[in-house]
Amino acid sequence: MSLLRALFRSKSQSAAVAKDRLQVLIASERSSGTPAEWLPRLQKDLIEVIGRYVPVSPGAVKVEMERGDNLDVLEINIVLPERAGKAAS
Repeated sequence: MSLLRALFRSKSQSAAVAKDRLQVLIASERSSGTPAEWLPRLQKDLIEVIGRYVPVSPGAVKVEMERGDNLDVLEINIVLPERAGKAAS
């Protein structure tokens, strides 16, 4: 039972860490003013992390930042490959 707790706890902890990192990244970007510096690094990191779990091509991950008057939007689109055993529709 403790093994299951350890497995699930680590996943929720890594999700929380990732969320915290994104919040810090966006907060620091707001003060520096230029997302062009960190967006490519973020995209590279996402490809690396996702690649640990599923094979994904670099072109399958798109990271964009949109700025509005009172709102900044970080948009991340990831196209995952279809399962090998899944029948085509």
